[in-house]
Amino acid sequence: MIGAGDVTEVKSGPAFKKVPDSDLVAVMRRNESKVRDYAERHGIANWYTDADALIADPEVDAVYIATPPNVHLHYAEKALQAGKKLYVEKPVTLNAREARQMQSLVQQYNGELVVAHYRRAIPYFVKIKSILEEGRIGQPGLINLRLYKKALSAEELTVPKIQWRMDPAVSGGGLFHDLAPHQVDLMVAIFGRPLQYSGIPDTRRPAVRVGGQMLFPDNILFNGVWDFDQEKEEDYCEINGSKGSVRFSFFDKTPILLEAEGGVEEFSFDPLPHVQEPMIAQTVQYFLGRQQNPCPIEEGLVCMEVLDAFTAAK
Repeated sequence: MIGAGDVTEVKSGPAFKKVPDSDLVAVMRRNESKVRDYAERHGIANWYTDADALIADPEVDAVYIATPPNVHLHYAEKALQAGKKLYVEKPVTLNAREARQMQSLVQQYNGELVVAHYRRAIPYFVKIKSILEEGRIGQPGLINLRLYKKALSAEELTVPKIQWRMDPAVSGGGLFHDLAPHQVDLMVAIFGRPLQYSGIPDTRRPAVRVGGQMLFPDNILFNGVWDFDQEKEEDYCEINGSKGSVRFSFFDKTPILLEAEGGVEEFSFDPLPHVQEPMIAQTVQYFLGRQQNPCPIEEGLVCMEVLDAFTAAK
């Protein structure tokens, strides 16, 4: 693992030791005391303050890049050159241009790379996909999504793990680039590559208020609005079909509500101890040649192209 930060403490890091045929054998962070502490607490045999040393470790077969997006491409190139397999955090890069470069590197080195769009594998979202595939709401036609959050306080903006997310040079574009990839990618995973997409950002604050549309095959239209300066918070997505609808959230863990055939059915799921564990399990099986890539760079690139289009100044 390159980048042993707070986000890996629970969401992802421990899962590498829990899924079959996997182990977390080395971790890297520039701060020596913090990376040593991380390794000791998580039972990791080796720790490094230099990424090149970790990549060169003969015990390392695959590398998890868990740094901020601004260095994903840099470390991916080094790891691919060394013949390592890759699991790369989302957003996969700062922008679509870098994602295309990463795609070229994967092809150049005949590498294996999985983008960590882990909601694809979480049972909650797998259930939504199965509802649609089973035809429970008929032919999908319209998707409406809203994500509203209160503005970050001055105190919150002093927290390092929030500060870097608000710097476009490091994160790609504030909270929108941190949260929207989850939503955009799930739409791509369910409905395929969009045929058209465009956005209308707030020109004064393009990462604070964003509207976007995607047109998927079979004339399925997606409308999304992200606003990170609202008094009332909301996390809502509804997929309407010819025979019903399915409503759910991305971050609030509300039950899935299926309205069809004159009734409403509810599906609840217990929270996962480590939300990336199902995706990491699939990634390990892919690396071992036992299944297809759960999220290839080509699909990560689609997500970045959409994010770029949604936030582009007109």
